Amino acid sequence: MLQEIEPKQYHVEYSLRQPEADSLCFVFQGRKALERVRDGSFALPTYRELRAEAKQLFYLFRIDGEEYYLAELEEGKQIPGYDWQDLRRDREKKDKAFHFAETTAYHLALWYRDNKFCGRCGGETQPDQDERMLRCPHCGNMIYPKIAPAVIVAVTDGDRLLMTRYQGREYKGYALIAGFNEVGETAEDTVRREIREEVGLEVRDIRYYGSQPWGTDSNLLLGFFARLAGDGTIHMDRQELSQAGWYRREEIPVKPDEYSLTNHMIQAFLRGEWT
Repeated sequence: MLQEIEPKQYHVEYSLRQPEADSLCFVFQGRKALERVRDGSFALPTYRELRAEAKQLFYLFRIDGEEYYLAELEEGKQIPGYDWQDLRRDREKKDKAFHFAETTAYHLALWYRDNKFCGRCGGETQPDQDERMLRCPHCGNMIYPKIAPAVIVAVTDGDRLLMTRYQGREYKGYALIAGFNEVGETAEDTVRREIREEVGLEVRDIRYYGSQPWGTDSNLLLGFFARLAGDGTIHMDRQELSQAGWYRREEIPVKPDEYSLTNHMIQAFLRGEWT
């Protein structure tokens, strides 16, 4: 999966530190990152290249010994040799650790962008000295990074897997039942509710599979397998889904990838490891 970057190690421990001249910096504009593409490889600007233009700079994390920072540029500024690259494109061409770094940096960039001012009193927030938190010096409000839990569910019936396609989304491939955890719900409650809402089915034997951070949407994805209970007739929510159906193993045209929890779960089903 995307976060599996071994033998490299991700270190998220926070500190207020200053970059070196060669420290790598992420700059975002919408869902695009400022990157240089050369001979099929992707590179980030260094602090040396951004120093004169950066308005703000935040330490993010390190992977092995490489530290990454988040920089904010004056509107309209461009850095020679770099272009805006869509985060969703060409992921298979990127080094896996690089792609994980950019999605995780984007997650934090959204949080910094959306919390420049306190939601309680409107005062300007400041980074805390000791932990990754924004503090309002006026009213004392403490704001931590947003992480939205969501479930992904592989619903099985013997050698059949329930597969879907989203309605009205950019991604058009096969998916599993998914949805956000609501206030007061356990993850298992969310599994049952989302299946009822999206396809009108009941399930049993809910089992945890694994999790995945998904920085492009500020999510923490929780994967589950669940077995069909009772009738398998699908009553599809057409506002959420464009397609939903039961597929036998030999009918599932999904190839392995190295990125998504959804794909990882489908491949586990195809190998007969989970039913």
